[in-house]
Amino acid sequence: MRIYTAKGDQGRTDLLGERVAKTDPRIELLGTLDETTCAIGLGRAHVADATEGETLIQVQRDLYQIMAELAFTEELRPATLHFGADRVAWLEAEIERVTATVTLPPQFVVPGDTVAGAALDVARTVARRAERLAVALSDESAINNPEVLRYLNRLSSLLFILARAEDLREGKGPRLAKQTER
Repeated sequence: MRIYTAKGDQGRTDLLGERVAKTDPRIELLGTLDETTCAIGLGRAHVADATEGETLIQVQRDLYQIMAELAFTEELRPATLHFGADRVAWLEAEIERVTATVTLPPQFVVPGDTVAGAALDVARTVARRAERLAVALSDESAINNPEVLRYLNRLSSLLFILARAEDLREGKGPRLAKQTER
């Protein structure tokens, strides 16, 4: 069984309903969402808490739902592929749950005190890039579901607070960005 088709050798690929350049902004967003879920997977592989691992797997599944919705052209997208507000509400509840366990300082923190925390911070920055790409596509009316933007906006907050929770779980951090002593 071959795992390649060679159909993309000319720099084009398929959205479901249209063949587009691999440089199409929709393909860039889909690739960045794929990168986000992979970065989250790296973080998930390092988290010590099983509950946090389950939260992250649910996020990865949500991102696959978003990618499925965005992979279709507007005309061919099945009505069942509509990312819902219920997933944003779930994400907000998860952020609140984790935030209740972490006290944050009133200033920026430096990532990297633990492997899990650092991996989640990398995932956070990739998620923020995906959000910026999604906003640009929304501004061009290429994304018509506001729940996608809301979810991506909240996702970086979840990844940030999970990273801090992992650091604290290992008795490290938060390391402050502003050095107070020399």
